[in-house]
Amino acid sequence: MLSTVQLQNQAASWKMVSFTFSRLLATVAIFTTALFSSCVNSASTNVTSFDGLDHEARSILARATPAAPHWAVYSDAWVGSSGPPTPATIKGFNVFILSFLLLEGAWDNAEVWTQLTDAQRSSIKSQYASAGIKLLVSAFGSTDVPTSSGADPIATANTMAAWVKQFSLDGIDVDYEDFNAFDAGNGKAEQWLISFTQQLRTQLPAGQFIITHAPVAPWFSPNIWGGGGYLKVHQTVGSLIDWYNIQFYNQGSSEYTTCAGLLTTSSSTWPNTALFQIAASGVPMSKLVIGKPGTASDASNGFMSTSTLASCVSQAKGQGWNGGVMVWQYPDASSSWITAVRGSAFPV
Repeated sequence: MLSTVQLQNQAASWKMVSFTFSRLLATVAIFTTALFSSCVNSASTNVTSFDGLDHEARSILARATPAAPHWAVYSDAWVGSSGPPTPATIKGFNVFILSFLLLEGAWDNAEVWTQLTDAQRSSIKSQYASAGIKLLVSAFGSTDVPTSSGADPIATANTMAAWVKQFSLDGIDVDYEDFNAFDAGNGKAEQWLISFTQQLRTQLPAGQFIITHAPVAPWFSPNIWGGGGYLKVHQTVGSLIDWYNIQFYNQGSSEYTTCAGLLTTSSSTWPNTALFQIAASGVPMSKLVIGKPGTASDASNGFMSTSTLASCVSQAKGQGWNGGVMVWQYPDASSSWITAVRGSAFPV
């Protein structure tokens, strides 16, 4: 039996539980409604509204992985000390990638980002979010060879993920170019990438941060790489990778330079590495982003004019692809470049 006081206390407790649960339901309802609304708005206008959400919820949704197509541009060339360009300058892109974050720290335009004030970074991020543009940093590039140099994948992932968080970016691009490690064919390159990606994702949760990879197209060939190549990486940790910025350039003077070679049938040098051949190997088309240089001088080979690339993009869309296009690099490729490449298939 309970006394009157105990009954009153119990009633008060239940009232508090009921009030708390009601508040929780209301918060979930607001969050869900706003998320649905933001997804609709983003799909139609690339502008996201988070009215009704607190700062933390706004921050998470602002970083959330966008749906394909992905229109990405790298920025490594010196463009000044004021940081990334205005959204209007890169209209048509929805991903801007600062390069590079190296094993020894930030360099080039990634370093410029660290030299801005908190207020400057916050202002730029706000402008980019309003324009529907994600801001990432790219790791390694051609400078670092993490597997060959003996870098620990777990410690490296922890350090780089902490950097992404410290400087309020939306995620990280893994531009791994340790060719000697891949060519060795012993699986060490693939395992390094797998461990690195797994640890990155534990530190940068899916839906809150973006993780992309930027492999060269030949690494998707199913019968060349002793360690399994990027198909092994995809089979193991592909679910942790949001998309692939595939480098269809620097692989030979006649490689991936026609729509047929880029989309349907690659050469015998790099068999089964055209876009739809990679898809046939089990990689979702929505994750396959076509990477090209902005000008002929931005790569050794593999360049396509914007009109030719636009034709390929249109053909690919007609066959069910919607992955998007990546370009190396800004400012050689800006709004006019991506507008031409998207063409009538994906008009800006």
